[in-house]
Amino acid sequence: MKTCAFYTLGCKVNQYETQSIRENFIKAGYREVDFNEPCGVYVINTCTVTEKTDKESRRLIRKAHRQNPLAEIVVTGCYAELDSDEITSTPGVSFIIKNADKDKITDIIASKSAAVGVSGTKEYASGAISDFKDRSKAFLKIQDGCNNFCSYCKVPLVRGYSVSRREDSIIAEAKRLIAKGFREIILTGICLGAWGFGVSRKKDLSALLENITGIKGDFRIRLSSIEPKYVNDKLLAVIKRSLKLCKHLHIPLQSGDDKILKMMNRPYTFAEYTEIITNARRKIPGISVTTDILLGFPGEGDGNFRNTCKLIEKIMPSRIHIFPYSRRKGTVAASLPEEVPKSVVAKRLKVMNALALKASYGYRRHFLGKTTEVLVEAERDKESGLLKGYDDKYISIMLTDSASKEAERYISHLVPVRIQKVDSQKTYGAII
Repeated sequence: MKTCAFYTLGCKVNQYETQSIRENFIKAGYREVDFNEPCGVYVINTCTVTEKTDKESRRLIRKAHRQNPLAEIVVTGCYAELDSDEITSTPGVSFIIKNADKDKITDIIASKSAAVGVSGTKEYASGAISDFKDRSKAFLKIQDGCNNFCSYCKVPLVRGYSVSRREDSIIAEAKRLIAKGFREIILTGICLGAWGFGVSRKKDLSALLENITGIKGDFRIRLSSIEPKYVNDKLLAVIKRSLKLCKHLHIPLQSGDDKILKMMNRPYTFAEYTEIITNARRKIPGISVTTDILLGFPGEGDGNFRNTCKLIEKIMPSRIHIFPYSRRKGTVAASLPEEVPKSVVAKRLKVMNALALKASYGYRRHFLGKTTEVLVEAERDKESGLLKGYDDKYISIMLTDSASKEAERYISHLVPVRIQKVDSQKTYGAII
């Protein structure tokens, strides 16, 4: 039997697209095996957000080639968009497929029409899925591309301008996933808040959420990352009103310094971002706000970094994704002087990690003794062996009464949990 294996790097959009590719391979008669095993076709869905992910993509190509020198190796994703020369110099590559042609990979392999060449159209391909392998929750892609052009970001160069998926297609897919038994669906896109662009002037994310939450069933909807400018009163009203919408917003910050924000081409100031968070918490008391911080942007001095720390101490997000700046060819920031030394970035990472822990604990401790609903995941905690899951506020909760095999009946279900203990690192609770 024909065999295939997949490896995904990067964002939730990529993970969604790999699932769509997987389902196409299964329909074409392939059997999936683990990526670490020899097989006939390897598909590597790449990311190019950082130099590190570029290197990891090339490492995976070499690994696949070692496992089976005769295998057909397909390289797709964002790294394949602009860096085909680097990819073709890595031994073993059979096909380089652009994002827009991901849904055609099985046809391309069958016809050999893009051998060691770059395919690609400018048409939007939404894909379609009916399952999500090895996951208790499913991603649902509703949008692609970005019009923001932050100076450090390569994504608009490889994903193109913002395009929206048709609403009827989104609703149909949500119904399929709910019928399959998924109790949490995460809406995702490259610039999620821009949904509606190119579909209708009367349509926006708020209207879409109203229609999705109108679907019958026991499920909840979570938004992935959403840019600050889209967090408006209309969106907040929908989130507050619906019991099916998670009370959680991931709103990227990147920097808390006005000078650096301007150099990054981020369209807000320290004060404006603070007001967005304050307004969200005023409208929806207890809402969880998580964010991204980019450290070491060219020209970021100690004073600029201190301003970012001040903003974090002011808004106290419940979780922070922290990452160092990576120079990306083709972006505006790639030509900026005053590169921050790696040793300085490393010190700032330690400071920011400490702030993140403090802010997380400060948020989570308010829920001690309270009851919440947790989606139980299949993977147990490696240290304790306990099951764990997330509530609607994106608090990760260890289930103290789940050590037995019998507790696995709760996996992929929404269960009521009373929070028993909160420490600086983790949150613990018991299933009621």
